[in-house]
Amino acid sequence: MSDREQQRLDFLRAAGLADAARTPLPGDASTRRYERLTTPSGVHLMLMDQLAAAESAPADPSWSPERRKAEGWNAVARLSAGRIEAFAAVAGHLRSLGLSAPEIVAVDAAAGLAVLEDFGDDLFARVIEAGEPEEPLYLAAVEALATLHDAPAPAILSGAAGDWPLLAYDETALQGGADLFVEWMPGLDPALSFDEAAIDEWRAAWAPVTARGAAGATVMAHRDYHAENLIRLPGRSGAAGVGLIDFQDAVRAHPAWDLHSLLQDARRDVPAALEARALDHYFALRPATDREAFLRDYAGLAALNEARILGVFARLIVRDGKPRYRAFMPRMWAHLNANLKTPGLEPVARWFDAHVPQARRQ
Repeated sequence: MSDREQQRLDFLRAAGLADAARTPLPGDASTRRYERLTTPSGVHLMLMDQLAAAESAPADPSWSPERRKAEGWNAVARLSAGRIEAFAAVAGHLRSLGLSAPEIVAVDAAAGLAVLEDFGDDLFARVIEAGEPEEPLYLAAVEALATLHDAPAPAILSGAAGDWPLLAYDETALQGGADLFVEWMPGLDPALSFDEAAIDEWRAAWAPVTARGAAGATVMAHRDYHAENLIRLPGRSGAAGVGLIDFQDAVRAHPAWDLHSLLQDARRDVPAALEARALDHYFALRPATDREAFLRDYAGLAALNEARILGVFARLIVRDGKPRYRAFMPRMWAHLNANLKTPGLEPVARWFDAHVPQARRQ
């Protein structure tokens, strides 16, 4: 038996769950793993297993951009490095707003272990594939975002495992994400090559987008808000009927961030009519929003995120040997190409025209 398995057993025993049956769940692109626990009485729970040492350190709020770059990717992007205390703190805030984040049943943050409420397997993406109408699900997801956006975004979140800072998704993090494209795409597509001048042009083209994104960072953002991370909870209604998971990397960000993640999804097609209907619903729920300015930022941040995701997918394929992510890339290229037609994104569009011919964008 490995030391880690002994640690899991000791944790479950201390939580009164030594007799629970354990069923591993499929992994994702992270270093985190889950098991479904079933108690002798038939109660289902989830074991979250995330060793803090498996990733580079998260950003300290006091670190400069230069220090963050020296410390590694998690610090640059202001990711939580999978810290259990981050998950617990964000969950506590979401639950305080009446939103549905899993209850923390037991936690040992130092060990990187937690037992969570089990929301089941009804991911939005799966129930839609099984025939569930998608519009009510998406509108409920928008209602959950409106609830989150109407609440103040505290600088410090408190949860079952202690406090955690809610950092801003600032220009360093936004540009760092975009830069994954120029760093990793040439390894995937040898026809692409970006010299130092091209990279300088790239960053200058994105500078107005990152500046607006940072200036508009006023709400808590889930940061990975899409149909694979939302669970239908039939016993709850409205915004509470949306089960939220995988939110440990939450930041203070522009309210458009989670909306474009939901409506310009990397993993499934969201019809244009549904995207428009969902945006209308958001504006109806938050009538003080400047629609024109919001949609400009929505397109700019969506384009930046799509470039980031293309870079992430390239890295997963090239570095990590996960070719299945190639299947998601045409959808991201389609979203990016469409967003580049938005007024205000002409510098970015010109950069792509100069350095990534249309034939390579697929």
